[in-house]
Amino acid sequence: MTDTLLDLSSDKLSPGDRSPLLPDRHPTADFFVCDVLDAAPKGDMASMEHPVFSLSSKPDRRVRRYEHGDCFVEVKPSSDGLATVHDRDILIYCISQLMAARNAGQPVSQVVRFKAYDLLTATNRMTNGQGYEALKAALERLSGTRISTNIVTGGQEIFETFGLIERAKIVRQTRDGRMQEIEVKLAEWVFAAIRHNEVLTLNKDYFRLRKPLERRLYECGRKFCGRQASWKISLELLHKKCGSTSTLKEFRRLITRITREHAVHQHIPDYDVWLDENDMVNFTNRLRRDERATEWDGRILLAAETYDAARRLAPGWDVYMIEQEWRAWLTDRPRRPDAAFLGFCRRWFAIRGAA
Repeated sequence: MTDTLLDLSSDKLSPGDRSPLLPDRHPTADFFVCDVLDAAPKGDMASMEHPVFSLSSKPDRRVRRYEHGDCFVEVKPSSDGLATVHDRDILIYCISQLMAARNAGQPVSQVVRFKAYDLLTATNRMTNGQGYEALKAALERLSGTRISTNIVTGGQEIFETFGLIERAKIVRQTRDGRMQEIEVKLAEWVFAAIRHNEVLTLNKDYFRLRKPLERRLYECGRKFCGRQASWKISLELLHKKCGSTSTLKEFRRLITRITREHAVHQHIPDYDVWLDENDMVNFTNRLRRDERATEWDGRILLAAETYDAARRLAPGWDVYMIEQEWRAWLTDRPRRPDAAFLGFCRRWFAIRGAA
């Protein structure tokens, strides 16, 4: 099995090499054309923190078990193999639609119905027959992958087992048998993340990353670095967090290859990533290179303490999600951006209340 979809036989790069990003296959279409227009892509924090999805490009049928103290998480595949990082696109699409509807004050439920074409275009996938077949296979893997875990509370151990989605069905199909409208029932733990705002906004270029390991690197950066100026993690621990099946030596080579490509193409969204001589993988937030700046590359930057104040003003909410809503709401650059954002947070919480 391999953690990448590309041939990594050569580690030599030049600025003339092709971009590691996939082409933008649908540049003129609205990003999410479903019940909610232009919903920002969002992922649940739990599966961004833990290596639930396989990095392999081939069917991965191995049971994975992760332990921390007295607690464990076990991921079990079906005969189709574990759900992959690319299969996760379906969950991201559903979560994004539900969060956008919820933020607009609309009722939401665990059952999500959408047009297959809308999902394919939203996640930068091909819309030919191959794209529809891949979508069907992804739904089967998501439905078949099971997660088992124990929760110790009050001295009592509680065992739970659940899937990534509860079910999926084709509601409508074309005359030639191609699925047209799909209905997915999300697992309760995914829907709970939506109810409690335990989601993070992703860069839309996430769907253009070719390699599963690149996507996993971005997820780790988004979850653990977030809007901080920088974050670092040991190569060994990152190997575990990525759920890589490679040896540590091979994983080092893969990370080195990706970081060299990134140095040339800057293709990983939002973060610069490099491996230092101490085997530490470093993430630097490109939008916060200069903490004293109030604007960088035409974008307003907020002070780190502003986010802390925002959390106090809107407890339980993802302040980065509120920030995105604030930026979309702005028509002119405010004279005092930090104060303006905190005022927006105060009004947000007054209208919507605790998460």
